[in-house]
Amino acid sequence: MEDTSKHTPKAGRNLPAALGVGVALFVVVLGGLLFYPLAFLVFATAFAGLGVWEVTRAMGQRGIAAPMVPVMIGTIAMPSAAYFSGAEGLLFAFTASAAATMLWRSVDPAPGAIKSIFAGVFALAWIPFMLSFVFLMIRDGAAPTLGPTLDLAHINPGVLQVVIMLLLVVANDTFGYLVGVLFGKHPMAPKISPKKSWEGFAGSMGGAVVVSILATVFVLQEHWWVGLALAVGLVLAGTSGDFAESMVKRELGVKDMSNILPGHGGVMDRLDSLLFAAPVAFAIFTALGRF
Repeated sequence: MEDTSKHTPKAGRNLPAALGVGVALFVVVLGGLLFYPLAFLVFATAFAGLGVWEVTRAMGQRGIAAPMVPVMIGTIAMPSAAYFSGAEGLLFAFTASAAATMLWRSVDPAPGAIKSIFAGVFALAWIPFMLSFVFLMIRDGAAPTLGPTLDLAHINPGVLQVVIMLLLVVANDTFGYLVGVLFGKHPMAPKISPKKSWEGFAGSMGGAVVVSILATVFVLQEHWWVGLALAVGLVLAGTSGDFAESMVKRELGVKDMSNILPGHGGVMDRLDSLLFAAPVAFAIFTALGRF
């Protein structure tokens, strides 16, 4: 999220590459959300599949082999189940995927079945299940959209919620990184992620609050305190997701999950905050709808 280093080269990123990849990803994601949700579903599912591959590959380097066939099938099924069938479909897909993972590995005589099953279920719960809350928001209680959505005057409110959530995830990462690089001196959790500082966390919170209040007031026409609550919830969730991935990488003995994205590392290095933020955003927006 940020670095306590005083100089950009020590921040651990190739900034031009990171900026280019980040902008390209944001344009693709935003374009899909606004103009073709089904294409966004395909893109996000592919991203989840890459994340699962990264995590299971890292676990495999430590001798823990997750059953890839049922895990990948579950990874593909869960986002689609959430988009087309809602929360009930997502819960069924997750349960069926976890059961299939257990049964698949149970009939394999190779040793380490328990670790393998737990690895598979862990990957399913961490990545496709949590990412699927994005599609529960997009669905917003309505029928799924199959074709292009070119009428920007009548955008699905669920799509706007997801766009705001993504803006806050980006604000959390960007402001935290910049403030951490310039002013970071006090690590939050040096044993887990020494580059994360309290100064950077304050930058994340301040930047996200400003972005969130403006977005909720002028885009969603909600009260300012809704933006405040959303910003606090998503920054805490995003930071927790960042720490969670750092702990997993530390336990597995890897620096980055992969090098697929220049300047960013692996797919999981970009999904970590989003995966924790999506269920929190869904819960906050669902609660708002009940008042």
